[in-house]
Amino acid sequence: MENTIVKAENYNSYFGDNHVVKDVNISINKNEVIAVMGPSGCGKTTFLRGINRMHELIPGATSTGKILLDGENVYDMNAIYVRCKIGMVFQRPNPFPNMSIYENVVAGYLLNGLKISKAEKDVIVEKSLTSAALWKEVKDSLHKKGTFLSGGQQQRLCIARAIAMEPELILFDEPTSALDPISTSSVEALFHELKANYTLIIVTHNMQQAARVSDRTAFFYLGELVEFDDTKQMFTNPKDTRTQNYITGRFS
Repeated sequence: MENTIVKAENYNSYFGDNHVVKDVNISINKNEVIAVMGPSGCGKTTFLRGINRMHELIPGATSTGKILLDGENVYDMNAIYVRCKIGMVFQRPNPFPNMSIYENVVAGYLLNGLKISKAEKDVIVEKSLTSAALWKEVKDSLHKKGTFLSGGQQQRLCIARAIAMEPELILFDEPTSALDPISTSSVEALFHELKANYTLIIVTHNMQQAARVSDRTAFFYLGELVEFDDTKQMFTNPKDTRTQNYITGRFS
């Protein structure tokens, strides 16, 4: 389908002999917000990390099948290129502690040895922080350490850092689980704005959050993709009894 940005075909992930993600097939469209839900240990974070090959950083991790980005298998691409095109934001805000806010935003360029001028950096920093709804709050403090910010601001700084590399897709691994309710609300509001320019895939344990922010939801159980549907449809009328049991709290 022309609108498809990322597609998994018979995708499997292993840690040694442990088969963590089992034969997943899924197609995700441009400018969609996708929630990925399921109990702890069901493979959702491993699947998320497989999309931009982050799981490869764990010893003993292997995979089979394909993850296609714009029709091309990411496992045939340069890994650094993949991680530029598919940004990632983690569970806990993780600005680089020895870098200023400014340096944090352009860290991807610095760490990958990509030479850009000071003028280009200035544009990227302002544009990325504006997109992450943080520019007005930090524009007079750009050369302070990123760690001086609040938790919610730090997470938005990490989102700006991902945006700076001009990705097509941004992966979020429980991005608000370490944040207070007000910070969570500001990050969720940001998801709606980011959707205009990016595709978002969000792993969340919070069903209310999935209902608030996502267009479609994928439910994982024991490594399998059990159900993938319109979020409202899934929460009101799930097709699979395992999905229904999870949503109604019969297991977690």
